[in-house]
Amino acid sequence: MTRPAILVTGGATRIGAAIVRGFAADGWHTVIHYNSSAGPAEALAATLPSAETIQCDLSDGDAAEAMIEALADRLPDWRCLVNSASVFDYDGATKLDPETNRSAMQINAASPARMAQAYLRSAKSAATRCVVQITDMKLANPNPEFFSYTMSKHALGSTIAMLAKHYAEDARARIYGIAHGAILASHDQNEAETDTSHTLNLLGRKTGPDEIVQAAKLMATGALKSGSTLFIDSGQHLLDQPRDVIYLARELAESSA
Repeated sequence: MTRPAILVTGGATRIGAAIVRGFAADGWHTVIHYNSSAGPAEALAATLPSAETIQCDLSDGDAAEAMIEALADRLPDWRCLVNSASVFDYDGATKLDPETNRSAMQINAASPARMAQAYLRSAKSAATRCVVQITDMKLANPNPEFFSYTMSKHALGSTIAMLAKHYAEDARARIYGIAHGAILASHDQNEAETDTSHTLNLLGRKTGPDEIVQAAKLMATGALKSGSTLFIDSGQHLLDQPRDVIYLARELAESSA
């Protein structure tokens, strides 16, 4: 193995798959993590010059940590871990759903934190070792929708500064955040709703997955101060929106009907 390696959790589909393709195009060996998307993971790997797939249920924190340790043992130049896998299930501010909360907090926050810790202490590379935690612009522009999801992303976001401070004396360790806005259709959106909701930001434009990929590539070089978070959302985090854009778009449609 002479290529630099990257593991992307949730790398079989959506933004994770875009990140995989972007790094593969630059000559990286890509490790595509999946839980239940074996078919898409294998299909994606087959299109890339150097790739492998790995299955892990991130609701099991011990298994998630063991996956990192096993990869660290055999990847000689593992330069980047991108924690992109996430669950996005609805509960609201008036009633937290316990099961939704347990799932979100484990998969979106606890497991990525443990994987970051395991990676930074065990991954081998003569270059920079970089963790990228995919959070959400809801860190700065929260609303009452998707209550447990938002809690989990705030929890994950808090780990970035803590880990960066702990590894401040390690010149080759970096940990970053990418806080994205509306990128792809989510939850139960139809195409028309997606087109509307994705322009409900300061610039009135759709943010593309390629912009997330570009940010991750920059971070993988170690050129930013460790602990930094980039908001890739066309300025959505600078607004103060009362509801998730899914429902704001529906309200706009109803008012114009």
